[in-house]
Amino acid sequence: MTDISTDMIRTRPVTAAALAVAVVGAAAILGAWYFQYVEGLRPCPLCFEQRYAYYFAIPLAVMVALGDHFGASRKVLIGALAAIALGMLWNAGLGVYHSGVEWGWWPGPTECSGAPDAGGAGGLMDRLKTFRVVRCDEAAWRFLGLSLAGYNALISLFLAAVAAWGAVTDWRTKRA
Repeated sequence: MTDISTDMIRTRPVTAAALAVAVVGAAAILGAWYFQYVEGLRPCPLCFEQRYAYYFAIPLAVMVALGDHFGASRKVLIGALAAIALGMLWNAGLGVYHSGVEWGWWPGPTECSGAPDAGGAGGLMDRLKTFRVVRCDEAAWRFLGLSLAGYNALISLFLAAVAAWGAVTDWRTKRA
């Protein structure tokens, strides 16, 4: 007897890829929110920027799965999966960049890696009392040597591969 998920992977690669992106992407963003709101790790500007790809990919993946179920154009579905793959590939690069900033391999953005701009000397003491900079060049958490930015790079690369696999597999099977 064939497993339902294995059968869906073979017969509906677009849906399988889209659902995998939606589920794994949602787990990743929920993990980021957990670290932010439960563990109290405040995200830096680069951390927030890395979330945009998930905010784009998750709803688009759900729409792709629904579109495949309701008979949407193959070209549109494959194009949407390709867009997800490119977005997540970009995000993987951003995660590698952020990880490199954390390890000190290259400089990060000045707004979160350099000395803060406290304005003029007149209100310097007032501004320093309320200044709360979350630094991009300091990893707030590491596990097995990787920071959250490193894990984001790996997850994003995996999701890019899954989306690309779904698009290429569907394109090949429909052409054959």
